[in-house]
Amino acid sequence: MAQNESEGKASTRLLRAAAALLLAGMVTQGCSGEPEAAKEETVATLPTQNITEASFGCISDLTPVDRFFVGNLNGDLDATVAVASAAEGGVYPVGSVVQLVPTEVMVKREAGFNPVTKDWEYFDLDISAAGTKILTRGADEVKNRFGNSCQDCHVKAAPQFDLICKTDHGCDPIPINDVMIRALQKTDPRCEAQPLTTEEADGLKQLQAALGI
Repeated sequence: MAQNESEGKASTRLLRAAAALLLAGMVTQGCSGEPEAAKEETVATLPTQNITEASFGCISDLTPVDRFFVGNLNGDLDATVAVASAAEGGVYPVGSVVQLVPTEVMVKREAGFNPVTKDWEYFDLDISAAGTKILTRGADEVKNRFGNSCQDCHVKAAPQFDLICKTDHGCDPIPINDVMIRALQKTDPRCEAQPLTTEEADGLKQLQAALGI
C-alpha cells in the first residue's frame, strides 16, 4: 500500500511538471509578441495602468463560464459574467479578464485603446509556483508562435461576441480538446493541486507526446 501511494504521488508530480512545460509552450486563445515602446507608455497613462504580473494568479480563482474563466480587474465581475453567459453576446465591460488556459489572457481596456481589437489587450504569461511573469503584451500587432496575429483567431468571432471565441462563435477550432483544456486548467502551478481524472491525465500525456516532451 505504501509503495502504491508513493508511486501515485510521484506520478502526480510528473504530470504536473509536464503540464507546466506544456503550458509554457501552448498557444491557444491568447497570443504573444513584442509591444512597441510607445504602446507601453500609453498603457501607463490609462486608468487600468496597474495591470501588472500581480494582476494574474491561479486561473481557478476566477469565475468559470462555459469552458473558460472570467474576472474583472475593476471589480465589475457581475457585468463581465453577464456578458460571458449571454447567448446573444454583448460588449464586455472595461477590466474584463478572459482566460482559457493559464498562460494566456485577454483584458478589456478603455475605449480607444485599440479599435482593431475592440480594445482588448493580449498577454502571454510565464507561470510557476512562484507566480506570474508577463512575457509579452499588446494589441493587434501581437503575433503568436506560428507567426499569426491574435486577430487571425479572434476577429473570426461573430460581431456580437466582442472577439471572444467559443466553439460556436465562428472562430477556427483550436488544436487541443476540452479534456486537455481541463487538465491544463487543473494543473496551473499557481493553484492548489487538483486531482485529474484518468481521461485528463491521458490528455496531458497525449499533449506531451505531440510536443515531443
